[in-house]
Amino acid sequence: MLLPDKYRYIVIEGPIGVGKTSLARVMSERCGAAPMLEDPEANPFLPGFYQDADRYALPTQLYFLFQRINQVRRLKQSDLFNRVTIGDFMLDKDPLFARITLSDEELKLYEQIYAQLRLQAPVPDLVIYLQATAQTLIERVRRR
Repeated sequence: MLLPDKYRYIVIEGPIGVGKTSLARVMSERCGAAPMLEDPEANPFLPGFYQDADRYALPTQLYFLFQRINQVRRLKQSDLFNRVTIGDFMLDKDPLFARITLSDEELKLYEQIYAQLRLQAPVPDLVIYLQATAQTLIERVRRR
């Protein structure tokens, strides 16, 4: 599969369970692109978040933010102009979850950190947004 040269950094986006990671992997393999995938299992705060969201929301969110920033920083420093990169997350979506899960005080802190880190991130050349019915998404998440 060949992609136009103008698409060096492609992001697959959509709700949880829609198939972002699966499509990013397939596209990366077929295009010879570098995959840039989320790694939620690496977040040591996530199990605690599922048990006590109020207590673990901020460290969970910050861990994901730093994980994503580190990935896009490497992208910026790497061979962005010579190799296509396909990711399964968009950094600009990160604050949406923060607004849902964080207290007002935590959100203010998060937004300050995000604003500083966001300046270092490249903008995707192409965003592909996937959709599925609510029932399909629920079934897929339950199967995980």
